[in-house]
Amino acid sequence: MKKLSVIMSVILLAIALVAVAATEDSMVIPGVEMLFRDSENLKLIEGKRVGLITNPTGIDRNFNSTIDLLAGHPACKLTALFGPEHGLRGDFFGGDKVGNTTDSKTQVPIYSLYGSGAKAPKPEHLKLLDVLIYDIQDINVRPYTYISTMMASMEEAAKAGKTFIVLDRPDPMGGNIVDGPVLDLKFKSFIGYWTIPYTYGMTPGELALLYNDEAKLNADIHVVKMSGWKRGMLYNETGMPWVPPSTHIPRWDTSIYCAITGGMGELHTVNEGVGYTLPFETVAAPWIDGTAFTAELSSRNIPGMKFRPISYKPAYFEFKDQNLSGTHLFISNPREVKPFLAGLHIMDAINRMYPDKKMFEAGGRVSAFNKAMGTDQIRQWLMEKKPVMEIYAEYQKGLQDFMKRREKYLLYK
Repeated sequence: MKKLSVIMSVILLAIALVAVAATEDSMVIPGVEMLFRDSENLKLIEGKRVGLITNPTGIDRNFNSTIDLLAGHPACKLTALFGPEHGLRGDFFGGDKVGNTTDSKTQVPIYSLYGSGAKAPKPEHLKLLDVLIYDIQDINVRPYTYISTMMASMEEAAKAGKTFIVLDRPDPMGGNIVDGPVLDLKFKSFIGYWTIPYTYGMTPGELALLYNDEAKLNADIHVVKMSGWKRGMLYNETGMPWVPPSTHIPRWDTSIYCAITGGMGELHTVNEGVGYTLPFETVAAPWIDGTAFTAELSSRNIPGMKFRPISYKPAYFEFKDQNLSGTHLFISNPREVKPFLAGLHIMDAINRMYPDKKMFEAGGRVSAFNKAMGTDQIRQWLMEKKPVMEIYAEYQKGLQDFMKRREKYLLYK
């Protein structure tokens, strides 16, 4: 009996070990963990002074901060920290000025890369380090400024002859959602830094390789790849914890909603859920009839989308403390949705149903909207009431060319 008990214990232990191994194999391991797991990767920072561009999303699967992992590792010396929009700790509202300070835990100086006059590490800061590391979760939306911070920092690293390392992270949308017009460089800004579509379907590491090559930076770029991530894998399938990259991206799928409504939010003529409990998931205003508006959107059979009427009162931002009516967006199939196309349908419906509200002019934000779109043609076509599918057809050639451009930089199949 005792012998049988021992055998059963061994069998159960073996099953448990297999289950743990299977779980590990099925999970995505982010670049930050692969940096320390792989001896070849670790050589990139051994004996080096390291600078780190990060925010709260820079963590491993056990919520250990990349800051703390580097600060506590004997292979390198963490000498500088750089915070993007929203700050190193993610405690600033979008667009707010972020100042320089010191990290209370590590006593490492923090230099702001947003609202401080600097959009990338300055030459005097780069003198403090040998290697510049980037570790931030992206959301696959061009106007979201973290990729602009990355590209501007790559430029400065190249000028200073510093190694630039990207600790790679997943595209939460799965790496296949490529939609919207390719940016025209006449509209280049910090919410549109390079000639990529509105959603580009690339990880930060892949995008860094593309930019380094196409912009002819000749930077010493190294991408520490993830393990286990495959194209088509949505963020909720990775097994990785989601940490909001900014205040209004609380869940992984908010990235898709942001790609749908974030652009029109630049106009400040409707509320897209910011200031309410559903950031980027609603479109509402005091003058919208939610029932009629929802019926119109539902009749358009927008791929991967459903809608319901909603009424609410935002606590801050556009139409603060006013009663609003509009529609609540639902992504019914995240693999079918075309975010930019869905946004075009919504803006077109508003413009046709409420022409007197002058959606594209009333907020006085024409320039910001055009920069977000990467062109002035989208606004012009919508104001002319050009059919949405004709607008969609207009930017397909640019998308097809981009798909060919990006192919050789894809690290994951």
